[in-house]
Amino acid sequence: MKLPGKLAMLAIAAMALASCGQNESKSSKPVSLFQWEDYMDPPFLADYEKAYNEKPNIAIFADEDEAFAKMRAGYHPDVMGPCYYEFPRWQEAGLLQPIDTTKLKNWNKISPTLRNLPGIGAGPNKVWFVPHYWGNTSVTFRTDLAPEYVQSQSWNILFDPKYKGRVAALDGVDDTVPFIAHMIGVDAYNMTPAQYEQVKAKLRELIKQARLVSSDDTTLTQGLASGEIVAAMSWRIVYSTLRREGKPVAFMSPPGGMFTYVCGLVIHKNPADVDKATALIDSMIGDEGADYTLLKIGDEPANVSTLSKIPNAAFQNLGISRDAETILRHGIFQRRLRNKEEIVSAWTEIRAGL
Repeated sequence: MKLPGKLAMLAIAAMALASCGQNESKSSKPVSLFQWEDYMDPPFLADYEKAYNEKPNIAIFADEDEAFAKMRAGYHPDVMGPCYYEFPRWQEAGLLQPIDTTKLKNWNKISPTLRNLPGIGAGPNKVWFVPHYWGNTSVTFRTDLAPEYVQSQSWNILFDPKYKGRVAALDGVDDTVPFIAHMIGVDAYNMTPAQYEQVKAKLRELIKQARLVSSDDTTLTQGLASGEIVAAMSWRIVYSTLRREGKPVAFMSPPGGMFTYVCGLVIHKNPADVDKATALIDSMIGDEGADYTLLKIGDEPANVSTLSKIPNAAFQNLGISRDAETILRHGIFQRRLRNKEEIVSAWTEIRAGL
């Protein structure tokens, strides 16, 4: 119904006030971040806090299976930090919405290889997954305690009888299963039933050898530092931490290459405020966080715009070159495991000695 003169103007003003009130109410609540430890530190949040004069609410997950189960049970964060191999499961479960890259001022600072990862696109200028950082999975070992592996690097150190009870493995299937499969010449992402049985048998061997199964960086670092652990399946971050502490360690680069993980950021299907959620992601992939990732955490940032300013010593400490694109192109990207739920169940039983 068309309203005359002043009545129409009053109605329009009332609707504008109502709309304004709704926006203020929506944006008055800080968004929540569900993320790995270390990746909610102040440098990642600085731009968001400057823009909104508030800190996001933060919750930490220890692994993505735990995070997925918690969200399926009703937990509702706004921004989450899964890795590349995991986000498709969250997408298919209806937990995600696409992200508008035109609203990310730092998007074009991300490595071209990572911006073009297969499967992350969600249409023109839209992605399901924004790469945040990457690193490698291999074996960190004490060169003074296992000197024979310095010149002949092999992941078989984890199965060496003389180091039984002095090795460690990661507890996440996305790391451990492809790793062990690769050791015995099996593609974990395309296993036949017979090959899967071979991998499970090797995992049982690993459990008999291991003193520790953990994805906690601090636990692995402390075990290696004390000498309780001689060799540990680990991420490069463990190696770089021990290097900074002056420990005699090496991070293996065996024939066939290392695995490369890429972790990123996604937005929940129903965020409290999509603009704030997008701004938080943009803050996390910014320059300040990129420097902090390399210099303090020990991973490689997806944002490569500031790497030219980083001292050579930082790359030497990580045992990598400055040429991130070459490393990424030649790495073995960790991808989604088929029948992951079945694999998780089997790995749980194997760890329990079944």
